[in-house]
This record gives sequence, C-alpha cells and structure tokens, in this order.
Amino acid sequence: MEEMTEKPSTGFEALTKATARSLMPKESMLAVETRKRNLFIGLPKESSLQENRIGLTPESVKQLVDHGHEIWMESGAGAPSKYSDHEYSEAGAQIVYSPQEVYEADIVLKIAPPTLDEMEYFRPGQTLISALQIGSLTSEYINALSRKKISAISFELLKDKSESRPVVRAMSEIAGSTVMLIAAEYLSSGKEGKGVILGGITGVPPSKVVIIGAGTVAEYATRAALGLGAEVKVFDNHLYKLRRLKHNVGAQIFTSTLDNTILHKEIQDADVVIGAVTAEEGQVPCMIAEEVVAKMTPGSVIIDVSIDEGGCFETSEMTTHNRPVYRKYDVIHYCVPNIPSRVPRTATKALSNIFTPMFLEISKYGGVNEVLFTHEHYRSGVYIYKGSLTNAAIAKKFNMRYKELSLMIAVRN
Repeated sequence: MEEMTEKPSTGFEALTKATARSLMPKESMLAVETRKRNLFIGLPKESSLQENRIGLTPESVKQLVDHGHEIWMESGAGAPSKYSDHEYSEAGAQIVYSPQEVYEADIVLKIAPPTLDEMEYFRPGQTLISALQIGSLTSEYINALSRKKISAISFELLKDKSESRPVVRAMSEIAGSTVMLIAAEYLSSGKEGKGVILGGITGVPPSKVVIIGAGTVAEYATRAALGLGAEVKVFDNHLYKLRRLKHNVGAQIFTSTLDNTILHKEIQDADVVIGAVTAEEGQVPCMIAEEVVAKMTPGSVIIDVSIDEGGCFETSEMTTHNRPVYRKYDVIHYCVPNIPSRVPRTATKALSNIFTPMFLEISKYGGVNEVLFTHEHYRSGVYIYKGSLTNAAIAKKFNMRYKELSLMIAVRN
C-alpha cells in the first residue's frame, strides 16, 4: 500500500489560524466597584420618659470603630445603663458635651422618640433611628418631623430576613420576664397590695394570673409565672399562637379564645392581669371595659404592656418609672411603656446585638438609602423618607397623605 504523506499547510491556512487565535475572547481583570461607606453615628443622651437604655455598648462601639465608622456620644448617655464615658472613649467613641454636637451625625440612634426641642437639632438629609410608637404619636408631631426633611426609621417595626421584628422580640422577652417580678412586688403588703405571694406553697392555693395575648411577652411571662407556681390562663383569638405558646413553655396550661363571658369572669377572680396584645394595624384595640375592672378584687394588679400602642384596658393611663402605678377601683394599674428600661444594661446589650450587624450591613451596601433600595425588610420601619410620610397606618389614623416608599426609592434610583 502506498504510504500517505501529510499535506503541507499553505501560508493562507497559517494566517487564518493566527487570526482566529487573536480574535478568541480572553478573560480580563475588571475593577470591582466597592460600595462600602463609613458611617457617622450619633448617640444622644436620653431626656424623656425616664429612658435608661442606649443603643450601643462600648464593645459594639469598638467593633464599629475598628471597621472605620465614626461614633460620637453625648457625655453621660451611657450612665443609666451603668456604662461610663471613659469606657466609650476607650472603645473609640468621641465624647461630646452638648446635644447640638451629637446631632451633627448623619445617623442619630435614639431609644425614645426625639422631643420637639431635640427635633430642632436635625438638618435635612439626616437619618433618625428610634422608637416611634404609634400610640403616643400625634399628627402635630409627625408634621414637625416631616418638616425637618429627614428620614425617620422606627426600630420596633424593622424586620429581619425571617420577617420577624428583632427589636420587638428582644424587648418583649425582657418585658415578659420582668412583669412577673413587678406583679410580685405590687402584690406584697409593702406596696399596699393584697399581701399574697405570687405563686403558691404547700397547702395554700396558688395565685391566679390572666394573660391577654399569646405573643412573646405572654410566653416569657407564662414561663416566669409557672416557675413561681402560679396558676396561669392565657387568652388570644389566634389558635396558632396559643398552640405555639403551650409548645414553647412545655406545659398544659389553660388557654382560650377571647370569649368575653369566660374572660371577664377570669379577670374578676385574678390576682394579676397582664395586657400583652400585639398591634396588628398600628394600634391595640381597647379590649377590657371599665366595668370589668371595677369588679376585680381590691388590691389586684393590672400590668398593661401594650400601653405604648394604646393599651388594652379602658382604665389604662400611661405612667412613668418615677410614678409607675395608680389605683382605680382599688385596682393597682402599672402602665409604664418602656418596661425593659427597668433593666437597662440587659436591654442595651440586647439592642446592641441587633444594631451592630445592622450598621455593618448598611455600610456594606453604601448607606441607608442604598440598603433601603436593596433590602426590602429594612423598609418596614420607615415612617418618613426625606420629609415625606410613608407609613400607611399613621396616615390612616390621622387622615394624612402619604407616599409609597418603594415608588419613591424606585424614582430616586
């Protein structure tokens, strides 16, 4: 067989191959846009409602400063939580000595809503992060805040990626654990209560606790009451919440829907009644009429945890830590809106655990406006965006006009 020989390539073929190699797409190292932005955060000293909490611990301040952020704190702001100016200064915060200075920050982190006097320190474009309880707001207050052309974020409405509200959850855990200690205090004769122990001992019937609502406050209040040996009865119209509470506390307790006949009878016989109803449309409906309270045993205790959202007893009136109780129909009413402020160091640590990663995420995406555009769960807390009301519940309550935040952000971007 004749041996086959390879045909030599022509010059044209070689040129074609060389041209093809030169036209092949090649990977190229492109510059990656960095969106990280250092934040300027101010921590004012609280001046209202006996607020003792602060948003960041010294440890969290150090973590944020180490990431390049600037933090100014008004002198004495950490003292009610038992943190000194020296601790914050050592952590990297700059201590300032007037509200005017601390309100120079781009982001102002407060606990209580700013007063009308404090509002004067704001300038257009700043961001306020604080509690903005709908039950204590007025249309005049909202209009005054809007006129400052700032963005106001209510931290109790902020959601995380699981669609839960982390600040509300943390503060509710604290409030639920604390209310039973408060109830025990005011049942004692030292506070002119009924003179009974909260709980029970051998041979003595246990005290009776009624809890209205089956959320986080109710769960932790139930745990505390059961631990003391009290008889607990929980009422809520959401069966899934009642099932979840029973499952979480691991006990077969009495639960019921809000049947007025049963509920009113149990309230009249109770030693302690806890109002822990969660607002579903901005404000808690008043649920327990005055005539029901009037039939309670003298010296019984009502603790209205929902008072910051309107309260669920017709006889409820907001009180303070300085004067926490009053009597009506000889029933002791405790209606302080910021119960976690009784244990401010614990509450500050809980808040700091939420705000620190939040600020790091805001920084990562380039600032507050950018994170609102990219993360829908942050939008839930926005009351006012650059001077425009964006909260539908507030608008409905006060018959005010509002703008959809998502539309405003889409137009802006």
